[in-house]
Amino acid sequence: MSWFESLILGLVQGLTEFLPISSSAHLRLTAAFAGWHDPGAAFTAITQIGTEAAVLIYFRKDIARIVSAWSRSLTNKAMRSDHDAKMGWLVIVGSIPIGVLGLAFKDQIEGPFRDLRLIATTLIVMGIILGIADRLAARDESGGKHRAVKERKSLKELGVRDGLIFGFCQAMALVPGVSRSGATISGGLLMGYTREAAARYSFLLAVPAVLASGAFELKDAGEGHVSWGPTIFATIIAFFVGYAVIAWFMKFITTKSFMPFVIYRILLGIALFILVGTDTLSPHAGDSGG
Repeated sequence: MSWFESLILGLVQGLTEFLPISSSAHLRLTAAFAGWHDPGAAFTAITQIGTEAAVLIYFRKDIARIVSAWSRSLTNKAMRSDHDAKMGWLVIVGSIPIGVLGLAFKDQIEGPFRDLRLIATTLIVMGIILGIADRLAARDESGGKHRAVKERKSLKELGVRDGLIFGFCQAMALVPGVSRSGATISGGLLMGYTREAAARYSFLLAVPAVLASGAFELKDAGEGHVSWGPTIFATIIAFFVGYAVIAWFMKFITTKSFMPFVIYRILLGIALFILVGTDTLSPHAGDSGG
């Protein structure tokens, strides 16, 4: 991998990690369209450490408060009813599905799941699901002529059941094209949470999963055509770009609809099917290097 490739892929990772459009799919597609080798699951997981570092800094006050309350709840029973202490446990509970499924399907994640036809399918299907979830949320928030405004749930109402559902939604993002934020936000909206609550928990839930995945894949960094230098460079680029995207996205979701992302996902999926169907692009483009 050249330094120019790592620059572009780092930018793509930072721009797409927190948007509901799938960073792993865009890294795969960028390489395929450019005629580069597939950067691979290890490169993706390690560069995600950069974007999760951005989460740690952006939500540093929330994370510090949660970790502090959770730590004290281990020895202080009175603290176990504290919302932040509960949130610590719920992040742990919600992280279980992706940890178990990630290990169980590791070979598929690094191989068959990276087929461009599967990516096209997940882009479209998850785009439709996100669109439905967004419309339901908008209907509750605006009400209507014969419908009262319905109050949506905040994170204070999050329990173990919903935490696990969020976790299974996050685990769906093991398949490129699904999108970690897209799946968890969609799940949250369908369960009746506000956009801001669903996005906030989505970002917090991703921290242990992504850091653990990145650490697990470190052993594979530097193998094949992807060397340590470009990987670290891409991770740094992803951090700075990712931080800016988080700040923008958290403001965006308070007043805007997810429909632009829904339309983009569907159009990209259709275009990808056309390119593969006309043999313009191989469904395994770049696989030999991944």
